[in-house]
Amino acid sequence: MTRPLPIVILVSGRGSNMQAIVEAARAGNLPVEVRAVISNRADAPGLAWARRAGIDVAALDPADYPDREAYDRAMMGLIDRFEPALVVLAGYMRILSPAFVHHYAGRLLNIHPSLLPDFRGLDTHRRALEAGRAEHGASVHFVTEELDGGPVIAQVRVPVEAGDDEQTLAARVLEQEHRLYPEVLRWFAAGRLGWRDGQALLDGEPLDQPVDLGRG
Repeated sequence: MTRPLPIVILVSGRGSNMQAIVEAARAGNLPVEVRAVISNRADAPGLAWARRAGIDVAALDPADYPDREAYDRAMMGLIDRFEPALVVLAGYMRILSPAFVHHYAGRLLNIHPSLLPDFRGLDTHRRALEAGRAEHGASVHFVTEELDGGPVIAQVRVPVEAGDDEQTLAARVLEQEHRLYPEVLRWFAAGRLGWRDGQALLDGEPLDQPVDLGRG
């Protein structure tokens, strides 16, 4: 039997994508071992959920460090204690230092609530509505120094419906994120997803376009 892929998940809030990953793993649908959930906020609801689930948790307060670089050095030291093969950002709301990104190059994933490269950064649902988009969605990408700019691996698309507001659209996108992220992690765990020279590879071939996992 193949050994589950050891991962560490970083959260800043409720960690609903983290919960979806843990639940998929425990249901036998995702061959990963969540070794720890770590946050920049001790009061993050996601930490409390993970603690109740019996997962190791930790928090580092940025206020305890003189700058972003010092904080990220401490975070790297903490993460590496768990020896993850992959670091999974699941609503981790901090800009990462170049040293952090380089340390985990090719084994650092993020999920973003838009069809990248559209709407990088915050408030994606409001911006999609204001732009009059007929379709919105979510993307999983490798993390690089460019904010939400790393190679996109896969996306799900969500139609924008008449009468949608930020909350209704966000809820439908989030539901599809819970389908998207575990699927990409399955590819990584199976050795199908890789990284070479700043480019995402799937089954050994460069991903020139994100994999489209359809509309939800």
